[in-house]
Amino acid sequence: MSWEVVIGLEVHVQVNTKTKLFCGCSTEFGADPNTQTCPVCLGMPGQLPVLNMEAATKSVLTGLAINARINLESKFDRKNYFYPDLPKGYQISQFPLPIVEHGYLDIPVKDGEKRIGITRIHMEEDAGKSMHEGLDGVSHIDLNRSGVPLMEIVSEPDMRSADEAIAYLKQLHQLVCFLDVSDANMEKGQFRCDANVSVRRPGEPLGTRAELKNLNSFRFIKQAIEYEVNRQIELIEDGGKVVQETRLFDPNKGESRSMRGKEEAHDYRYFPEPDLPPLRISQAEVDAIRAGMPELPGQLRNRFETEYGLSSYDADVLTQTRELASWYESLVAAHPADPKRCANWMANELLGRLKEAGKEITESPVSPSRLAGLLERIADNTINGKTAKDVLDAMMASKDSADEIIEAKGLKQVTDTGAIDTIIKEIMDANPDQVAGYRAGKDKLLGFFVGQVMKASRGKANPGVVNQRLIELLQG
Repeated sequence: MSWEVVIGLEVHVQVNTKTKLFCGCSTEFGADPNTQTCPVCLGMPGQLPVLNMEAATKSVLTGLAINARINLESKFDRKNYFYPDLPKGYQISQFPLPIVEHGYLDIPVKDGEKRIGITRIHMEEDAGKSMHEGLDGVSHIDLNRSGVPLMEIVSEPDMRSADEAIAYLKQLHQLVCFLDVSDANMEKGQFRCDANVSVRRPGEPLGTRAELKNLNSFRFIKQAIEYEVNRQIELIEDGGKVVQETRLFDPNKGESRSMRGKEEAHDYRYFPEPDLPPLRISQAEVDAIRAGMPELPGQLRNRFETEYGLSSYDADVLTQTRELASWYESLVAAHPADPKRCANWMANELLGRLKEAGKEITESPVSPSRLAGLLERIADNTINGKTAKDVLDAMMASKDSADEIIEAKGLKQVTDTGAIDTIIKEIMDANPDQVAGYRAGKDKLLGFFVGQVMKASRGKANPGVVNQRLIELLQG
């Protein structure tokens, strides 16, 4: 009998405010340890937190983007637990009344789309970071991250495979970047995931879940979930029982290990945060946030397909980030005659070269207007597509325009029929057997002659003119 996998995800998204959630300390990444702290985020006695309202605004914006209910009144609570990187001995979070509840995100699956429920988004402060270094086993604590604002986005247990979990995470990652509520850099810990995994026989109640903690790459998340699913199935089939616990995944060994028993809400002894009043937001403020919402990825993909006639694949590639979409629209504005050619050259040629160079679109040495200049020369037959690729290579390495490179290297396409006829006649004279074969009905030999002409012209002959003149001259 088969097994059914049940997955729910808790994603911690660092909100990209300049200061922390309850104090004025910087959130900038990479500072020397313990240099971005103050009595508030260090938990000194008598220090009072003050809410960063930008974090609340961005939480509301995210909630609107996932079609969720915005609670006009929410409140903060203390989540009590002891750990060395938690200086206060508690974390200010939200529990019974979060700022956002009951939304959803649609993800792509083989048969179309699947709706994943999102239980809640609550705000909370991050803990510090424990660092275990050296052979002497000494651990250090960096509290720069303590108090950094987070949104914890909690899904329903609606995912049934590691692939669905990754699809959900990628959609969520793209969304928070589009909204500019987070930089979501996984290497910097700005987008971290806890995965709750269980298995059951189809139709049976939910099984006991294990939590995989602090996963910060799509590849490792997929590996960790698949390992955990196999571990639980083997354990049950061997007569054992799954224990509710928190586990850590070791990507080097490709396996997880038990960390501690999984806590329930009552273990944290939540109680209302006495130093913060309830957070009240008016409906007018929510409406204003909604009015300022940018075009979302799905809306942008649909518009690119309908307005520019792009394939769903190209539209998806060019809307992966707001920067990509904006760059493409700037290119189309500079070369409006052919949006499809713009998409092909940007997606296949420019992005390929940038990837090889390890650069993002924002770091492209070729601007939209410069690439548009190259596409104009293709469109007016000054150069052909093959030559254009060489010109683009030269543009990547210099600040010269396409016209300057074409002129300097003598790359203009030959369209003069007299010059092309001369080349064709020389090739026909040198290959009488192939000429006879073509005239006897071997039409595929046309490709041979096209190749010979392009070789003789060093790629400069216009392929359309070459084909036309070859057919006429070969037919006699």
